Amino acid sequence: MSYQVLARKWRPRSFREMVGQTHVLKALINALDNQRLHHAYLFTGTRGVGKTTIARIIAKCLNCETGITSTPCGTCSVCREIDEGRFVDLIEIDAASRTKVEDTRELLDNVQYAPSRGRFKVYLIDEVHMLSTHSFNALLKTLEEPPPYVKFILATTDPQKLPATILSRCLQFSLKNMSPERVVEHLSHVLAAENVPFEADALWLLGRAADGSMRDAMSLTDQAIAFGEGKVLAADVRAMLGSLDQGQVYGVLQALLEGDARALLEAVRNLAEQGPDWAGVLAEMLNVLHRVAIAQALPEAVDNGQGDRDRVLALAQALPAEDVQFYYQMGLIGRRDLPLAPDPRGGFEMVLLRMLAFRPADTDDAPKPVLKPVGISQATADPANPVAAPAPAVPPPAAEPAPAAPAAPAPLVVPPPATVDHEPELPADAELRAEVEAISVPEPVAEVVDLPWEDPAPASAPVAEPVAEPASAPRPTPTAAPAVHDEPPFDPSAYAAVGMDRDDEPPLDEDYYGGESDPVGFSYLDELAEHVQEEAPAPAPAPLPAAKPATGLALQWLELFPQLPVSGMTGNIAANCTLIAADGDDWLLHLDPGQGALFNTTQQRRLNEALNQHLGRTLNLRIELVLPEQETPAQAAARKRAERQQGAVASIEQDPLIQQMIKLFGAKVRQDTIEPVEALANQGQ
Repeated sequence: MSYQVLARKWRPRSFREMVGQTHVLKALINALDNQRLHHAYLFTGTRGVGKTTIARIIAKCLNCETGITSTPCGTCSVCREIDEGRFVDLIEIDAASRTKVEDTRELLDNVQYAPSRGRFKVYLIDEVHMLSTHSFNALLKTLEEPPPYVKFILATTDPQKLPATILSRCLQFSLKNMSPERVVEHLSHVLAAENVPFEADALWLLGRAADGSMRDAMSLTDQAIAFGEGKVLAADVRAMLGSLDQGQVYGVLQALLEGDARALLEAVRNLAEQGPDWAGVLAEMLNVLHRVAIAQALPEAVDNGQGDRDRVLALAQALPAEDVQFYYQMGLIGRRDLPLAPDPRGGFEMVLLRMLAFRPADTDDAPKPVLKPVGISQATADPANPVAAPAPAVPPPAAEPAPAAPAAPAPLVVPPPATVDHEPELPADAELRAEVEAISVPEPVAEVVDLPWEDPAPASAPVAEPVAEPASAPRPTPTAAPAVHDEPPFDPSAYAAVGMDRDDEPPLDEDYYGGESDPVGFSYLDELAEHVQEEAPAPAPAPLPAAKPATGLALQWLELFPQLPVSGMTGNIAANCTLIAADGDDWLLHLDPGQGALFNTTQQRRLNEALNQHLGRTLNLRIELVLPEQETPAQAAARKRAERQQGAVASIEQDPLIQQMIKLFGAKVRQDTIEPVEALANQGQ
């Protein structure tokens, strides 16, 4: 006798042998036991979940020689003929090959004849959704009122394609997909009965590869037995399916956790030796991250079906929830964009490097490993020039900004503007040169102490320190009030010496627009600084002025705030508060309701801890969203900035040289380019 495949050999022959589908079996068994039989049944579900099997069992239940029952004997001639597929009153029709209306009419012509051997003539129409519209119309009347000895059983994998008129005439049952746990349980039973050695990990690989179909699982098991020479081993099944080793996925995630770029690329190189499907590797990473997220939310919900429960729980403890969600979202976007990459491996590497570069690092509980450099380090690349230790992320503020001009970076070479074809010279007039030098380099001023969170633009801004410009036309720099000098007589020939044509008229007011520096007198080093400067973040809107000046507890809060070890969002919350009541260790703060979107219990806890640390005792801090009546630290800082800005604008407008240029050249003072000298000094730090 020829070999019979497992899917056919182990096909259930009764309801009690069925695996799963309890919701369907319960309804059918009760209907058969109570003789409440419908004339048309519709079974829907994916391939290999038992639609045709249930239909054949129903045919046996209806025609068994022992009577209509939910437990056919399986030994009578009718049951044996149905199991062998040769029962004359069970008509199985493949709708995919008989879609024409003529085929349906031929079927309906035979409906009027009584069954030959059984009690009922059962029509089993598989893949019924393939019938044409005319076939459905021809079937409608007979399907609604068939003869009492006729039963229709329809099966389909796509019920959405069935007309509503067909659905309304049938008793519909939707069969569910088989879970991997149920598939593994059934495969264990089958292989034990077949005396085939197996490994549990191999069955889990088969259960996931079956994708909800028991028939596919049985077919893959047949293939695995042949591949493993009578054994079902995990290594053989993995090689047969071309699936990925879970250990390599955990190696990639461990490298991400440690921030080790070298180990990350090494893991990718090891993966590339197996020639994997990189989209499948990303999908496997997403599956692991999904289980890690479940472990973080509900650890007991993580099963050990894949033999990696301990690893999943360890990752759930080591990875912050923010990182898990970030990696998962980045992986989803990477899978979408992977077909657009020039090389699949390169696209996969870019996804991992993007995860490494943009991982969240501003949470309290997130690990902050230092990223390891990739490739040859600078110390080994050039032994003659040893590299100094890296500077701290936040350098300590300098005591006084250095007025000397910094040298231009050596690697950057920016050609001079095309309009300048010769080296300009300084004015010949010695007195005018002295006056220009006096206003170009500001004198050192006393340091202005601002609030900790009120730092101006970063040090990389081009106005941080005065730059020694090459010889060019003198340009007034609005950084400080000029020294008091006697007014020298104006000599137009001094300006003619710098190569200024009569066509170089002052620009009109319409030529100016916000956000761009003045093109007149734009120096070579200013242009170089614009190429290397970093874009400063947009300043936050200034808070509205307070109704009353700070007194009492509010004034004490103004003095206490700069000493608190807070920054970021917590510092912003504290800056917009004012102290209302301090009854021993019970403090009450009023917070501007405009900051309510940023305020939560975490910010209140952090501010409370900062106060406890600074004062050396435990306070009970309470914050209410009430508009402060007295000045908050943020309002005080805004007021000081506005006063310094007004003083700087008045100083520039009253400058004698500026007045002279306005009078003789029709110059205009652009107030949006004026910054207080204190801000420039802080930028130099």
